[in-house]
Amino acid sequence: MQKRVIVLSLGGSLIIPNEINTSFLKKFRQVLQKNSKNYKFVVVCGGGSTARKYIQGLKKAGKSEYFQGMMGIATTRMNARFMTYFFGKDANEGIPHDMKHVASLLNKNEIVFCGALRYAKDETSDGTSAKLAFYFNSPFINLTNVSGLHDKNPLEHKDAKFIPEISWKGFYKMANKKKFHPGQHFVLDQSASKIIMEKKINTYILGQDMKQLDNLLKDKKFKGTIISG
Repeated sequence: MQKRVIVLSLGGSLIIPNEINTSFLKKFRQVLQKNSKNYKFVVVCGGGSTARKYIQGLKKAGKSEYFQGMMGIATTRMNARFMTYFFGKDANEGIPHDMKHVASLLNKNEIVFCGALRYAKDETSDGTSAKLAFYFNSPFINLTNVSGLHDKNPLEHKDAKFIPEISWKGFYKMANKKKFHPGQHFVLDQSASKIIMEKKINTYILGQDMKQLDNLLKDKKFKGTIISG
């Protein structure tokens, strides 16, 4: 039986908030390895605060959004490279830069890491993840540093309300209330919201508690946000 592909977007804020988040990453590795009996995983790594620092430096230097975006992509690929080392993978296989390379690596591996693939205007690694989910006819799981979708940032607002379920269209409207900028910090970017709405991709937003990811992969009850029809 062919294993189902799961596309995971791993936020840079989970990989390296300030220092490398080793305790979380060990749990993440354990969950993926345990569930690789039933699934194959494509893990798209975000750039997080590291990318934002580089982007801010270029912005202050008056460099274009294109160069800011390219710097963000480079940072996601560096994080993806780190994750291959962390998981003990063969480093010589390289970090894929296009979907065909991802598919090729997935034929030989249970877990494939990548960053953003190619430059696309007004897009972060979230957009890459959504495109890959459509390419592999896969659900899309977004892992971030909050427990799911809220009506405002719960890290900044104590009265933020958790949203357990939302429609594709509803999420698209919510994501597009703000204008895109390189290095932005929102659970999923505007491009991803459009792709998952147009392609009708079942999407899940989960936090750092890896028990919730394990439960979702085992079709058990979990805490997180479902974005669907």
